[in-house]
Amino acid sequence: MILLVISLLSVYSSTGSLAYQHRSGNTFFYLFRQLKFILLGILIIFFVHLIPYRLFSRISIVSLYLAIPLLFFTLIAGTNINEATRWLQIPGTGLTIQPSDFAKIALVMYMAKVLSVNQNNIKDFKGVFGKLSLAIVVTCALILPANFSTAAILFLTAFSLMFVGRIPVKYLGMMMFTGIFALSIFIGGALLLNKEGRISTWKHRIEVFTQGEGDNYQADQAKVAIVQGGFFGKGPGNSTQRNLLPHPYSDFIYAIIIEEYGSLVGGVLVLALYLWLFFRAGLIVRRSRSTYGAFLAFGLSLGLVLQAFVNMAVAVGLVPVTGQTLPLVSMGGSSIFFTSMATGMILSVSWGTKEMAGGEAVDGTREKTEEGVAEKPEHPVGADAKSQKGPKDPKNAKNKTRQPEFELND
Repeated sequence: MILLVISLLSVYSSTGSLAYQHRSGNTFFYLFRQLKFILLGILIIFFVHLIPYRLFSRISIVSLYLAIPLLFFTLIAGTNINEATRWLQIPGTGLTIQPSDFAKIALVMYMAKVLSVNQNNIKDFKGVFGKLSLAIVVTCALILPANFSTAAILFLTAFSLMFVGRIPVKYLGMMMFTGIFALSIFIGGALLLNKEGRISTWKHRIEVFTQGEGDNYQADQAKVAIVQGGFFGKGPGNSTQRNLLPHPYSDFIYAIIIEEYGSLVGGVLVLALYLWLFFRAGLIVRRSRSTYGAFLAFGLSLGLVLQAFVNMAVAVGLVPVTGQTLPLVSMGGSSIFFTSMATGMILSVSWGTKEMAGGEAVDGTREKTEEGVAEKPEHPVGADAKSQKGPKDPKNAKNKTRQPEFELND
């Protein structure tokens, strides 16, 4: 909620030049438009968090099968904005969405399902690693041509989720090699066919960042904004760089926040809010009584926070310029809607955990989930611990710290 309030203030301040260019100076237009998006985002969070998170397991495969054709259609017939084909326009509404935002959620849902169902045969190369790697490679490959940074963030999120899901390290190394090899083939093939597309943009941005020479107007203006902001900022609405930065309301909104509210108040506060969000998501993962819920909350929260860190790193000049927005803060309906959906799903896991703690699962057992996995408690708590006797089988006595057992339903 604090991030959404910061979004409203920052978007209103940073859209002055945009209002004079397209809305005859009506600066309130973008204020009320962003307020509408924020209110819709809050409604999305509320209604999604009421959905039992096990339902997401049921629809995960369908969601992924829907996301892949949408990505392919966007790649060949999407709306081109800022020299990148990343958007689909919804007929009759005037709104545009990024299917890659939906694909990120769908992929995490699918991976959480596969990992949770197969925890007792996680080393199955074809049945587990093969399914996951195919889904990751196809999804990232369809996002890559128009949006390298999103594909990289999604790949890193998926890689981390596989690591947490206990996929063998040798398989993860193979996955990393496959990703690098696929990227090399894509770039090499595009250069040989003289169809560079966005590759020339990537190359230019990396060269400018590493060499410090050439046209780096966006990053330079962002640095000026940060320097002018100092420790305490110029005050709300007093930014001057908002009139010079090409996208002060989306890609470089963090620089405007620092210019107006300062590094100590604006910069550190926003950074701390994302860290706090990730910390709270970590507590939800830790308390979750379902492997699917834990994997789902971890993957969604990690992807959200990674995107925020990339946006902030670009603004302060730590990484080359990308097109990543600041989740829950940057202007735009698509970003807020899908981020709100992910936030609602994380809260659904938290809500489901609380319900189970107050109901049948109060004894610490993990009730059977929709993906067909029932988890037994690793460590009895309270009176249950006293009532349980030690294992009679000497073979089992050696395995007191073993991984949780899983039983597959019919």
